[in-house]
Amino acid sequence: MKRVDYAHGLVIGKFYPPHRGHEYLIRTAARHCRSVTVGVLGSSVESISIARRVAWLRDIFSTERHVRIVGELDDVPVDYNSPAAWASHVAIMRKAVQAADHEYGKAPAVDAVFTSEHYGGELARHFGAAHVCLDNARTLYPVSGTAARAHPVSQWDLLPPAVRAGLALRVVVLGAESTGTTTLARDLADALRRRGGTWAGTAWVAEYGREHSLNLLALARAFKPDATAADISWQSADFTVIAAEQCRQEEEAARHGSPVLVCDTDAFATCIWHERYMGQPSPQVARLAAAMPPRALYLLTSDTGVPFEDDGLRDGEHLRGWMTERFRAVLREQGVPWLEVEGSPDARCRSALAAVDALLEKAWQFAAPLEQRQQLAQS
Repeated sequence: MKRVDYAHGLVIGKFYPPHRGHEYLIRTAARHCRSVTVGVLGSSVESISIARRVAWLRDIFSTERHVRIVGELDDVPVDYNSPAAWASHVAIMRKAVQAADHEYGKAPAVDAVFTSEHYGGELARHFGAAHVCLDNARTLYPVSGTAARAHPVSQWDLLPPAVRAGLALRVVVLGAESTGTTTLARDLADALRRRGGTWAGTAWVAEYGREHSLNLLALARAFKPDATAADISWQSADFTVIAAEQCRQEEEAARHGSPVLVCDTDAFATCIWHERYMGQPSPQVARLAAAMPPRALYLLTSDTGVPFEDDGLRDGEHLRGWMTERFRAVLREQGVPWLEVEGSPDARCRSALAAVDALLEKAWQFAAPLEQRQQLAQS
């Protein structure tokens, strides 16, 4: 039998959230169609915006130039036995195709509909197109949007990197010099990794500012071999570079780690380091901090009872108290939960781990999609 490739494939769904099964469906359509339109049809009752789902899918298929991803609001009740409901849904899908034509350029008429759903044949009939049914039994990719919403941790490995980055709980450790921030970040990530399974991939993001400081010290010693940290000539632009690179490394780690990402500082903390070295705030660093993905928790390492260790880059023992209080002040002003940890490294890690577990108990509270709300109302 001759294999048929198509001019224009259509894939529709809620993608709430996108998962590997969705990715497989779209990628297969992309391999066998000259053009593909993906319609993200979300409802107003759902708690992940349509725009965010579109952005995730565009990230996943950024190299597939013929895959057109658009979103449309679909608040029409679901009734597979109602011709009127079908007509309303199909009208919204046709609107999505028109939006894709407007944004990406005109495509041929839809001649194939790709689904993994029981209603796929009827949907294809409304478009006068062939129905390509893929993995209806979910044997290749045993995941669904319902399962991903109900149990994100157990489904984590079946979520694409962009979605993981969007859903990961970002826990940030910050504090003054030589207060154990790196020790706590490592210990917390290690404790989560020891849980195994999905948690074995827990990542921690190192403090890029330390690498940048070592680079500046090496540059200073090229002219003055006995240069110390005190000889580094800090500039405001250094902190912009540090904050931007910290954000980049964090985002990369979030795409490939577990449901919790541990960060040894972030751009928000870099704002305070700019104040410490430059004596004033940095609008550039503040903008980078404001653009960061949401933080789930800040962990402030207390300077109390922690001896100062000079590792060749530190020179602020006399400023540790001021910086700790400054961190407390700015943490009180922002809306992210935060916890100051004290005591031994083990005690700090136990406190941090308990706080993370408390977060996990209430994380990812997805609103029920429209169809599920209908079913509950009818039961």
